[in-house]
This record gives sequence, structure tokens and C-alpha cells, in this order.
Amino acid sequence: MNDKSVGGVHWSFWLIGIIALLWNVGGAINYVMQTNLEFVATLPETHRAIIDSRPAWATGGFAIGVFGGGLGCLLLLFRKSIAIYVFIVALLGVLVTMIHTINVASSIIEFSLAEIIVMILLPIIVAALLIWYTTLTKRKSWIS
Repeated sequence: MNDKSVGGVHWSFWLIGIIALLWNVGGAINYVMQTNLEFVATLPETHRAIIDSRPAWATGGFAIGVFGGGLGCLLLLFRKSIAIYVFIVALLGVLVTMIHTINVASSIIEFSLAEIIVMILLPIIVAALLIWYTTLTKRKSWIS
């Protein structure tokens, strides 16, 4: 084994997979923490506005996005190509919940540029990049 591969794939595969898994685990923890009213009360006004007005369909999208993303990362790390389809479903979940978040950001309360980037754009970008990266790993035969 050379210093550029671990288990038949480039070492970056494992690094990206683990970082992506941690990102999605963080999202799943965020999802669960939002069910705790005491925790929600400590959040900034913009976050509370999203949580307090979130309809069931947006909550479902949030759950599909973070738990689907976590499952996709596990499948990626187990080198299963079905991860691509799980990431696509997770992206759809992210997009569904972002419809609500964008509505809140444009009507109920004013968001800062940093909040727009972190709360709206970054989840969409990460979900899309995971689809792209998983497709790339399949082309390189790192997953089957």
C-alpha cells in the first residue's frame, strides 16, 4: 500500500466521507435539539422564527435532509453506490425545508448575509456536492 491510498481508494475519500458524516450528524443533532423548547428559547430570534413557524412538510424535509444525508454518508463510507440515490433524496429534503426558510427570511424577519449563507446556501451546496462527489467516486470505481 502506498501513502496515497487506504483500502484501495485515495485517502481523501475517507477524509471527505468522515467530514460529510460529521456535518450530517450535526444536522441530525440540530433537528433533535429543536424539539427541546428550553433549547429553542436560547436561540437567536431569526432561528426561533424559522422553528416556531415551520409547518409539518418543512419539518419532514428537514428530517429527510439530515437523516438521509447521514445515511448517504454511511453508505458512501461502506462504498455502496446506492449512496448517490440517498443523497439525491436528501437534497430534495433540504430543498423542501429551504422553501420555508426562504419564506421566513423574506417575510417575517430580516436575516444577515452570514445567516443566509450558513442557514440557506451552505446546506444546499453541501448536499449537491455530496451527489457530485459520490458520482465521481463511482466513476473511479471506489464504490460499487
